[in-house]
Amino acid sequence: MTALATGTPPDVAPTRRPVAARVAPPLVGYAVVAAVLLATGTPAVDLARFTGYALLGVLLPGTLVHRALRARPHTLVEDLAVGAAVGLVLELAAWAVCTALGVPHLLRFWPLAVVVPFLAVPRLRRHWRVTGHTPVPTGWAWSLTAVVAGFTWYLAESFLRPNPVLPDGEGQAQYIDLAFQLSLAGAATHQVPPEVPQVAGEPLHYHWFGFAHLASASLVSGVDLPTVFFRLAVPALCALAAVLVAVVGWRISGRAYVGVGAAALMFTVGEFGYENGVRQLFGTQATFIVWGSPSMTYSWVLLLPLLAALAEVVGRARGSAVPPLGRGAWVLAALFLAASTGAKASSVPVALGALGFTAVVLLVVRRRVPRALLGAVGLALAAQLFATAVLFRFVSHGVTVDPFSGLRPYVPSSGSATALVWVAVTVAFLLNLQLRLAGVLALVGVRRGRLEPVQLLLLGGALAGPAIYLLVGHPGSSNQYFVRAGFAFGVILSAWGYAEVLDRAALGARGRAALAVGAAGLALLLTVIQLRHPATVGSGPAYGPVLPLLRWAVALAVVATVLGLLWPALVGGWPALAGRGAAVLLTGVLVAGAPGLVLDAAAARRFPNGGAYAVVPMPASRVEAARWVREHSAPDDVLATNVHCRVVTDGWCDARSFWLSGYAERAVLVEGWSFAPRMVGRAGGAYAPFWDPERLSANDAAFTTPTAAGLTGLRDRYGVRWLVLDRVVTPESSALADLADLRFRNDRMSVYRLR
Repeated sequence: MTALATGTPPDVAPTRRPVAARVAPPLVGYAVVAAVLLATGTPAVDLARFTGYALLGVLLPGTLVHRALRARPHTLVEDLAVGAAVGLVLELAAWAVCTALGVPHLLRFWPLAVVVPFLAVPRLRRHWRVTGHTPVPTGWAWSLTAVVAGFTWYLAESFLRPNPVLPDGEGQAQYIDLAFQLSLAGAATHQVPPEVPQVAGEPLHYHWFGFAHLASASLVSGVDLPTVFFRLAVPALCALAAVLVAVVGWRISGRAYVGVGAAALMFTVGEFGYENGVRQLFGTQATFIVWGSPSMTYSWVLLLPLLAALAEVVGRARGSAVPPLGRGAWVLAALFLAASTGAKASSVPVALGALGFTAVVLLVVRRRVPRALLGAVGLALAAQLFATAVLFRFVSHGVTVDPFSGLRPYVPSSGSATALVWVAVTVAFLLNLQLRLAGVLALVGVRRGRLEPVQLLLLGGALAGPAIYLLVGHPGSSNQYFVRAGFAFGVILSAWGYAEVLDRAALGARGRAALAVGAAGLALLLTVIQLRHPATVGSGPAYGPVLPLLRWAVALAVVATVLGLLWPALVGGWPALAGRGAAVLLTGVLVAGAPGLVLDAAAARRFPNGGAYAVVPMPASRVEAARWVREHSAPDDVLATNVHCRVVTDGWCDARSFWLSGYAERAVLVEGWSFAPRMVGRAGGAYAPFWDPERLSANDAAFTTPTAAGLTGLRDRYGVRWLVLDRVVTPESSALADLADLRFRNDRMSVYRLR
C-alpha cells in the first residue's frame, strides 16, 4: 500500500535502465512462485510444462492479438498482462471448437491459428517486435513483485500445504467444494458444454468458463489435471490478476503508483476484523475466495482488462500521459464481456451497474449521456441477456430478491434494541468488506464530489457490488461474489484517492520513507496483537460474531482520536508533520486490514481450511480407485457408485459427495446431487431428496441386490460401464463377481466393469 508514497510524479517519465535491472523483478517474482510450488510438492517437470503452456499457449498468441487491437504501446508489462488475458479468451474459443469436434487432444496446436498469420502477413509481422514502450519505475516493479510474492506465501500456507495433489492417507480432509470444482474441470476435458458430472446427462446451467480453462491447461501442457487444479492454476491466476490490477490502475488513472497501490489493496490487505481466521463473517474470510472458488480469480483476470476498455470508452482521465487504446477498445470490451458471461455470474451485473450509474450521474449533472457510453451499456446488456438466457437458461441457482439477507443472521428477530443492532451490523459489514476502499471517500472529498466520468465508472462498480449483495439472497452466501467483483473497481479508485491525499501532503523522500516504515510497523503491530490475543465467541446472541470486529474498530478509533487530539502538539514538536495528518490517518485506515491474510494462513495450520468451512473426508483409497478408473476407461464412460452422502443425519442424506467424478474425471449416474442447478435453493438444502427416484433406485440396486437384468438395464438405458463400490458404505455382494468383472480392489474399494 505504501508504494504510493514512493512514486514519481505522474508527469515524470522514469529513465531507461539496463536490461538486467528491468528483467530482475519479473524473474525474481517467477522464482519465488516456482520455489513455493516446488516446496509444496509440485513436480519440476510439471512446472516446466505449465510454464511453457503459459508462455506459448496463452501469452504469445494473446499478446500478438492485443498488439494488433490497441493503437499504441504503453508499457511492456501491460502488453503482456492484457495479452495473457486476451490469450485466455482465445483459448476458450479454441477449446470449444476442438472439444465440440471431438478432438480435444488437438487443442495444443491452437496457438498456430494466431502465430502463422502473424508470421505470414506483412502488416501483422510488425507486432512481433514493438518499440516505444514506457519504462516502468523501479519502485513500481519491485513493489508489484513483493505483492505477488507475499500473496503466493499466503496461498502456500492456506491452500497448497493443507491440500496435497492426491490424498496421502485415509484421514485426509478437504474443503467441500474442491472435488466438485475438479469434477467440472474434468468434464470440460471432453464435453462442451459440460454436464453435471455427478448426474450423467443433467445440463450444467452454470458459470463454467474457468473450468474450461483448467481443462485446457491440462490438455495443452500435458500436466495431470489435479496438479493443475491443486498447484499451478491458482497461483498463476492470482499473480496475473495482481499484475492486471497494477497495469489497469495505471492506465485508468494515468498514475503508475495508483496501479501498484490498488494491487496491494486487493492482494495484500485482507478483510478488516478480529477473526483470527477461524470464523467467517458475511460469507467469507480474508481472501479464501481465490482458492475456495478459483472461478472468482479467473473472472477478475477478465474483468480487469474489461474495465480498462470500458474506461477508454467512458472517457480518459484528465492529463493522463498513457496512450489511448483507440478503436480496438471496443473489440477488447466485446471480447472480455463475452468471456465474462460464463466466468462468474457476478461480473457482468456489476459492470452493467457501473455503466448505468455513470450514465445516470452524467444525465443529471450534464443533462446528456455520451453516445459511446450508451453503446457500452447496450453491449453489457447484450452480454447479460446471453448469460441469462443461453448459459443459465433462466435458472436462478437459489438467488432471490431478499434485501439484507446477508446481514439478517446477525440480528435477533425481536427485541427492544433491534434497530440499534441493525445499525451495528451494517457498520460491521462496511468495515469488514469495504474498509480498504476508504480512499474512495478521500477522493470524493478532495475533489469535492466533482468526479470525472472514468472515476464515476469506478465508483459505480464499487457501489454496485455491495448493493447487489444487500439486495439479493442466496442459501450458500454466493451473493458475496458481487462484492468481490466490485473490488476490481473499488481498489483502483481507493488507491487513486490515496495518491491525491499524498499529493496534498507534499511529502519529500524522507517523509515518504517514514510513512512507509510507519505503515509496515502498524501492520506488524496489529497482526501480533491478534495472533497473541485471538477472539473467542461462544454461544450467545445472534450479533455475537460481529462483536469482536466492532470492539476492535472502537479500540482503533479511540487510538486515532487520541492521536488527533495530540496532533497539534506533535506538529509543534515536529513542524514537518503540518498538513500531513490526513495522509497519516488514511494510511492507518487502509493498513488496518493487513493482518487478515496472515491470520488466515496461521489458522490453516490449526484448523482445516481456517476452521470456517465445511470439510469432507477424502481417503486415499477412494481417490486411488477413482484414478484407476480414469486410466482404464473412455472419457464418455458413465460410472455408478454406492456413495451419495457426505453424512447421513436422522436418515437424511447430505448429498454433497463429489470425489468420484472429481478424481475419475468421468460422469457418474448418480453421485451427490446437491449442487445440481435444479437443486440449489430448493427446500431442504443439501438434504433435499434426488428428483428421479427410479434412477436412484436402479443405481443402488446394482450394489445391494444386483441382478443380471438390473445391470443390463444400467448399461443399456443409462450407459453405465463401471461400478465403483465403497465397501464401508455397502457390503460387497457375492453376486457381483458372477455378474460383472472385478478389475480393481484395495482395502476399501472395488471396481467392476459391466459385461
